[in-house]
Amino acid sequence: MNHNTALPATAARSREAGLDTLATYRKIAWRLLPFLVFLFILAWIDRVNVGFAKLAMLGDLGFSEAVYGVGAGIFFIGYFIFEVPSNLLLEKIGARKTLARITILWGLTSMAMAYVESAWSFYLLRFLLGMFEAGFFPGIVLYLTYWFPAAQRAKINGLFMTSFAIAGVVGGPIAGLIMSRMVGVGSLANWQWLFILEGIPSVLAGLAILRYLPEKPINAKWLSASERELVSSTIAREESAPGKHTQLSALVRNPRIWLCTAVYFCIVAGNATIAFWTPSVIKSLGISDTLNIGLLSAIPFIVGTLAMIWNGQHSDKTAERRLHCASAALLAGLGLIATGLLLGNATLALMALTVAAAGILAAFPVFWSIPSAFLAGTAAAGGIALINCIGNLAGFVAPYMIGWLRTLTGSLAAGLYFVAALEIIAALLVFCLLKDGGKTIHR
Repeated sequence: MNHNTALPATAARSREAGLDTLATYRKIAWRLLPFLVFLFILAWIDRVNVGFAKLAMLGDLGFSEAVYGVGAGIFFIGYFIFEVPSNLLLEKIGARKTLARITILWGLTSMAMAYVESAWSFYLLRFLLGMFEAGFFPGIVLYLTYWFPAAQRAKINGLFMTSFAIAGVVGGPIAGLIMSRMVGVGSLANWQWLFILEGIPSVLAGLAILRYLPEKPINAKWLSASERELVSSTIAREESAPGKHTQLSALVRNPRIWLCTAVYFCIVAGNATIAFWTPSVIKSLGISDTLNIGLLSAIPFIVGTLAMIWNGQHSDKTAERRLHCASAALLAGLGLIATGLLLGNATLALMALTVAAAGILAAFPVFWSIPSAFLAGTAAAGGIALINCIGNLAGFVAPYMIGWLRTLTGSLAAGLYFVAALEIIAALLVFCLLKDGGKTIHR
């Protein structure tokens, strides 16, 4: 049976069994996605709250912008080294244990950031944070392939990846509130309280994973027996479809893997930019109050949330991936260029940054539907992790280059132009090269 006939046949069997296929997947989505989104919001907040801590931490510790850039980015070196092993371990020992371990350890490390005293301790803890978080995002992407068929994955990925944007929406104001209200409390600085108070929920959430998260559909007691069979058989049928790569050894010989990796590197550079530098961009516009910076930093992520959901849903509806991903990356590049040009005008610069965030975030859900269309089994676990870990090295390159260029030129504009160029390269790579016989990889 080929890929195109699998879903209709499954739908016919589900009707015979009295099942509503879409209702089953909605039931799964409502059960899993809110919890997974919550986990990623915690991960994202603990990863990027250093951007808010920076507003006071650099002065207290005597760090330069370049030191901050290295510390913000070195997270991704640890992430790079340990990501593929973490995802392969997930395939062996299961999602629940892997995700619980990751969440608890990153929460503890985030809390330890409160006690940074030197540049080297800053670098070490950021490296450890990346090492412990490694495997979380690709693990979730892989985990969702156990539950949802290919035709729904851009939409599901989009709904899950709203956690990027939601974290920005809620994380900025929360960080700004903590920074503004915890000045002079106890013997700790406000940035130290930020790390501690935002690390505690992650530790508690890691413990909750073991009780709440089912391993696979067959383990979901909240699904009926017929629903479990429907989901499991559909996924199994897709995994065995012709054209799927299932062997890990085939990854390094597959040029599409390396092309996807290059594209993802460029997209992540933009994501790291808005994550680590949005507070600094807003501060450079003449806004000094940390609570106001936090509130204003939510605006790009609110718009990005809407763009991400719409782009993922529209991509599924039209069964088109390439143009949806390329156009989003191009929009991101143009938005970053405009932000650099308009830094002298607070209103226009914030509008341009919002456009850039919309493009960056909208590219993610569509992009991740591409590799899952030609990978399965162990190759999916390794391939998704490989793309993510190498692509996430941009999370080191972009903050480092922005910090270095700002120290060199005294302005954020040069760094924004550098990242804009990477977004435009991503658009060109997707549009010109991510093809398969003249068709998109997905189709």
